[in-house]
Amino acid sequence: MVNALNVEPRTTAMPTLVMTGRENDTVVAADASGSFTLSEVSVAYGRDLVIEGVDMYIAPRSVTALIGPSGCGKSTLLRCLNRMNDELGNVKVGGKIMLDGQDIMGKDSDPVELRMRVGQVFQRPNPFPMSIYDNVAYGPRTQGIRKRSELDDLVEDSLRRSALYEEVKKNLKKHAFELSGGQQQRLCIARALATMPEVLLMDEPASALDPISTQQIEDTIAELKASVTIVIVTHNMQQAARISDQTAFMLRESMDEPAHLIEMSETKKIFTNPDDKRTESYITGRFG
Repeated sequence: MVNALNVEPRTTAMPTLVMTGRENDTVVAADASGSFTLSEVSVAYGRDLVIEGVDMYIAPRSVTALIGPSGCGKSTLLRCLNRMNDELGNVKVGGKIMLDGQDIMGKDSDPVELRMRVGQVFQRPNPFPMSIYDNVAYGPRTQGIRKRSELDDLVEDSLRRSALYEEVKKNLKKHAFELSGGQQQRLCIARALATMPEVLLMDEPASALDPISTQQIEDTIAELKASVTIVIVTHNMQQAARISDQTAFMLRESMDEPAHLIEMSETKKIFTNPDDKRTESYITGRFG
């Protein structure tokens, strides 16, 4: 048994669970949306195959952590889930990615609509150069919501869900750049939540933050998973152990080979009794 980390996971109420009937997929939320199924997913930058053969099921209303050394394709795989790789050019994604049973790579899939359903928060806070209110209202306005009372409700609700409202409620006209780094990151979470996404992707959202702000982000994630599926890339093993329900370990063993998903399981199992020796070596700090 591996005892790499002595960390108690955070727990929140989970929705009612039912059996899926699919092999390896034990439970899903009966009333939830936001599940991903990846089949033989590969990614190539030009002629360079960087990810190959990823099969993965991401349960709705849960937190999935993607871990692995730098350069193993974690962020690249994350961007596949809302087709942000499309914006990079010369990137080819193979295999099938299904969101709630719908092929997001199909000809009928609209990337803009997909990104409303699958929001993203990046490593460094990137608020728009406008007020707190306008940052959060930006997405709903692009969706055609113009009524002030509706926007007010959406802004307040999104800021509350990101645990920022009490800190900024008296000055929503304040410029976003005047906020601290941790507040800016929670503002970006609120902005993503304002479009009512089913899934929230987070690419090392706390790596540039101080310990107090990091704890606030983690507390926010723990609250949000009751209503939103969260997929997070993190290099912080303690963080993955604290906040995630399942963990996926990715590895690119040499630059001449593409990255692969080594194993994925419940977080407790990954950190105490992984199936693969490479996973054990990584989480115990022998490499990476």
